[in-house]
Amino acid sequence: MGRLLSVNVGMPRNIEWKGRTVYTGIWKDPVQGRCRASRLNLAGDGQGDTGGHGGEQRAVFVYQIESYRHWQQQLNRSDFTYGQFGENFTIEGLPDSDVCIGDRYQIGDALFEVTQPRVTCYRVGIRTNEPRMAALLTSSGRPGFYLRVLQEGEVGAGDEIIKVGEADDRMTVAEINALLYSPHHPRDKLERALRIKALSPGWRWSFDALLREQSDGKPDGTKGGNAGLAPAAASHPVAPGFRSLVVAALDQESADVLSITLESTDGEPLPMALPGQYVVLRLPRPDGGSPFFRSYSLSGALSTQRYRISVKLEPNGAGGMYLHRQLHVGDRLDVSAPRGSFVLQAGDGPVVLLSAGIGATPVLAMLHALSAAQSTRRVWWLHGAHDGRHHAFADEARRLSRALAHGKSYVCYSKPDSNDHPGEHFDAVGRLSRAVFEEAGIERNADFYLCGPARFMAEMKDTLAAMNVAPGRIHAEIFNGGESLNPGIVGAKARAPHLPEDDAKTGALVSFARSGIAAHWNAAVYPSILELAEACDVPVRWSCRTGVCHNCESGLVSGNVAYGPEPLDKPADGNLLICCSQPVGDVVIDL
Repeated sequence: MGRLLSVNVGMPRNIEWKGRTVYTGIWKDPVQGRCRASRLNLAGDGQGDTGGHGGEQRAVFVYQIESYRHWQQQLNRSDFTYGQFGENFTIEGLPDSDVCIGDRYQIGDALFEVTQPRVTCYRVGIRTNEPRMAALLTSSGRPGFYLRVLQEGEVGAGDEIIKVGEADDRMTVAEINALLYSPHHPRDKLERALRIKALSPGWRWSFDALLREQSDGKPDGTKGGNAGLAPAAASHPVAPGFRSLVVAALDQESADVLSITLESTDGEPLPMALPGQYVVLRLPRPDGGSPFFRSYSLSGALSTQRYRISVKLEPNGAGGMYLHRQLHVGDRLDVSAPRGSFVLQAGDGPVVLLSAGIGATPVLAMLHALSAAQSTRRVWWLHGAHDGRHHAFADEARRLSRALAHGKSYVCYSKPDSNDHPGEHFDAVGRLSRAVFEEAGIERNADFYLCGPARFMAEMKDTLAAMNVAPGRIHAEIFNGGESLNPGIVGAKARAPHLPEDDAKTGALVSFARSGIAAHWNAAVYPSILELAEACDVPVRWSCRTGVCHNCESGLVSGNVAYGPEPLDKPADGNLLICCSQPVGDVVIDL
């Protein structure tokens, strides 16, 4: 039997951290007297990040006084107070090594059920003034656990904690925690965990992903990694490095778009891409300086014999200028293996391929794949261009759409000229819009694949949201970097990636391939590659910042890294965790 020592609540507030503002509810203070436990929360309590904390499955967070004493000893601390770890209930007894998912407890006149271990993030490090705390809690087997409220009621300090039920399959909080975060994921234990009905949906999804990977294997042959944690952006790892390919053909697709066909120089087959993926090119500088890197979507049919990329000539665009003006048939280019998570998903439901300008390239590869497979899915090709002179792939897309059993095409020109004829070259004047979608007869239950300029992407996302298209059906490719994930950070102004103000000009060169930024590593200033990326305003994803959550997992295009601290479970071959890694020589990262 356990005992409730303190009930702690607190509403979210803004705090200052590393020059940024964090909105967080991790500051909890003891309640005097009784407190009502409701389905979603305790009275007077709230969470700043409802994506990672709170909700019905995580209504109440529990931490044990015995773990307090452990950390006081380990960290030589004597300043901890109730609520220090962001917990709602500070309790005596009920260690994570004994409590099982699905256990039910009566506290006061409320009834609770254990749903999952705590998922730690960087904010517990802020609250305890110990940046390593997220990793320490997880690796120690002392994460604490969440409760959901089965019966609402009043609770208070001094209440006994009485066990009143348990799940048929018994797995402790510590076991479930280790099953996800350690390198060991035995199949029998994953199957046992998934039989526990009380296990929260997020953890269930992670264990399902680990099981699927064990059943299917990794089609690209890479090893390692944690499918239960890896974000979508890191879901298709490939071996680092570049391969020299020869330019077999150059084709002018429009006034400002050039297609480049690349083939093997040694007769060995090329890695097969997934429709929608891109390659990274290592390009020489005219002045003989360090090479620079640019990412280009594969725009042609899937093949192990050749790749086709299509490049727009942009004002002051170094990559486009080089490829348009200096490249010749027979030249060689250093090219990475195909990578990226913006890929056509398997299924038989309707598909909408939605693009503007050069954004057509990855969705054109998807159209090629659907055509080659003689797909019977309903497919819409919706594209926006300035006019006929700037409409790349017009005949190609029209031919592929017509070859599909249920293919439809709808093209908008924003400013057609006298040579552009409605019904022949384009369907409507203006931009893609909700009215166009309705005219084209698209279905809201389709999967939407979007690529184009930033303004276009924002408009299309807003339009689809207004049409009540489910967020999970909207897939977007963002050129020049990805979408960031910085939980709790508020008020930060988006800035274009740039060199850091204190670039050392010497040392290892860290190139962020998708953002087009290359900065020198200074170990005295940047503890991790993540810190350097943030100094460059490169879009990044993170949560724990200590090698636990894998939200920061990214592709390693070339080079090698060292880890400090070591992550609990290393990423897949070809990927890295930027939050706890440092470059070993020059590296290129898929950010």
